[in-house]
Amino acid sequence: MAYFRTLSKIQLLLDLFHREDEWLILINADPDALASAMALKRIMSRRVGDVQIAKVNEVTRPDNLAMLRYTRIQVADLTPGLLRRSRKLALVDSQPHHHPMFKDREYQVIIDHHPLTDASVCAPYTVVKPEYGATSTLLTEHLYNLNLRPGKLLATALQFGIKTDTASFERHFCDVDLRAYQYLSRFADHNLLSRIARSEFHRRWLDLFARACSDMYPLGSGQYVFLGEVDNPDVLVLIADFFMRVYEIRWVAVAGLHGETAVVVFRGDGVSRDLGRYASRLFGEIGSAGGHKAMARAEFPVTAAGGKDPELFIWQRLTMPGERPHSAANGANLLPHTADIPPEDDIEE
Repeated sequence: MAYFRTLSKIQLLLDLFHREDEWLILINADPDALASAMALKRIMSRRVGDVQIAKVNEVTRPDNLAMLRYTRIQVADLTPGLLRRSRKLALVDSQPHHHPMFKDREYQVIIDHHPLTDASVCAPYTVVKPEYGATSTLLTEHLYNLNLRPGKLLATALQFGIKTDTASFERHFCDVDLRAYQYLSRFADHNLLSRIARSEFHRRWLDLFARACSDMYPLGSGQYVFLGEVDNPDVLVLIADFFMRVYEIRWVAVAGLHGETAVVVFRGDGVSRDLGRYASRLFGEIGSAGGHKAMARAEFPVTAAGGKDPELFIWQRLTMPGERPHSAANGANLLPHTADIPPEDDIEE
């Protein structure tokens, strides 16, 4: 039995490649995007004149930096000059409406696993499979169908991409993700994979973890913590993920400020509430907000708080009518500004 389905339209992809072409693969760099771009570049190699990978974001998370270092992925910053020199564009692990720098461009290839929320997403070769847990799985399928054996570093990168986007198969995934991970294990360096996966924290972040543990406030069936100014919003993600390892915590909102932007990261058990809808409902009108049932994110300019203290502003959004804030006995553990918010029943959605 074959590991993967037969990609009947894969010849359409190969027909786009010509020796004289210069290609640029655009990504919003995270492990899944980096590995997917690396795989697409492998497919393009020897078929096109030149291919580069360009990112629209700064890579700062320790595990992402470790992945770049150990798998030797070459990634440039996306610049107008780089765009002008490239005749053909590909986009992986994203869709054009996901980032301002992806918009209003003509793509020849789009491969992604996120939900298709814009019907205008199209290219001569478009594969969008939201039932898949990772774009790395899609690219592994492509390599398999083309009889391209992934080298050690590429296989390791693809495994880490799948591992990260499925949270080690604790988040949404399908059987193909499992088969891809198993298939890649033949070729990957498992010691290298462990080394990358363990590179989660900067030492300077440990004080923030300590503060987060002592400054949590109950919020319905979940918890809320505001950490003030952070040098990197990625630490909010790590703290939120850390809290979801605590038995009593069903969902959490971890907020902070990065420059002139307020960031709220949501994580949950996928049962208590749909965090993607929750984030979108509360913050979508003032910034970008959304995500999946068990994980979501909201970002908005600090000026949207209208001069209010950002911590209070976020708390008031989270406890808007119908959002069921939870009061501890005698008002204990509530934000000082919110002691007058009446308790409500903690009824799950």
